[in-house]
Amino acid sequence: MTEKKAEARSGARKTKKEFVGTVKSDKMDRTVVVAIGITALHPLYKKYVRRVKTVKAHNAGNKAKAGDKVRILECRPVSKEKHWNVVEILERAK
Repeated sequence: MTEKKAEARSGARKTKKEFVGTVKSDKMDRTVVVAIGITALHPLYKKYVRRVKTVKAHNAGNKAKAGDKVRILECRPVSKEKHWNVVEILERAK
């Protein structure tokens, strides 16, 4: 039996991805756009470069506002583009 099948039968699951980012937009109902800052090593120049990825996250209760620092957790698809949930608000916007 292959390892994947053994894993599936034993009930072991992959851990969900978790990121901390800043809310860029809260104009949609129950949805926020979160910018995730990632530092990656450039393959040729061997220098760390900053990259920003934006994702849409489910914001139950419309609690997170623009400028807030939030923790998001990967989840099943909520809609076409939403695959993340806002778990907690770490810091409010000033």
